[in-house]
Amino acid sequence: MTAAGTIRVLVADDHPTVLAGLAAIIGLQRDMTVVGEAADGRAAVALWREQRPDVALLDLRMPGLDGVGAIEAIRAIDRAAKIVILTTFDTDNDVYRAVKAGARGYLLKDAPREALLACVREVHAGATSIPPAVAARLAAAIGSDELTAREHEVLVLLAEGRSNRDIGAVLGIGETTVKSHVRALFAKLDVLTRTEAVSVATRRGLLSP
Repeated sequence: MTAAGTIRVLVADDHPTVLAGLAAIIGLQRDMTVVGEAADGRAAVALWREQRPDVALLDLRMPGLDGVGAIEAIRAIDRAAKIVILTTFDTDNDVYRAVKAGARGYLLKDAPREALLACVREVHAGATSIPPAVAARLAAAIGSDELTAREHEVLVLLAEGRSNRDIGAVLGIGETTVKSHVRALFAKLDVLTRTEAVSVATRRGLLSP
């Protein structure tokens, strides 16, 4: 039985040595426990469904179903799932795909052990954990044309907790127009709620810290 307050972690990596090492590191922490180990993406999704871990630590490149595919499958079950991508790759496209799919953390495998553990704890606490250099490249990869200038203005005001009426008053546009921009934002960010929109936009570097 897992002690109260312990972070339940699922680990997935197709390299047995890496998988064993990650499980050992996490298992030694007083505030963490490993509830599942998977060698591919499909097994990771199955284990996630069975164990419902607090945090899933997934390799980006796995056979059958890669890390991005696993994220999408897991978030189809629970959009609030907390997932960290751990990889040897940090190309712009890899970062973009993982974060767009819903990863809340992105860490390279050569990162210090302390950075790995801090990332798991931060994501478990509800924060986003993406190295600044990676976040900067992510913002560049997304491009300034994904959101229109007006949509970005609406996004910033959404992040401030403003209502549609307030946003319309600030921007000098009608409430119906605001709703249209909000719908467009939700579609582009692939979210269903304002809270999720702000969270995803922050992960993508669209909002200043």
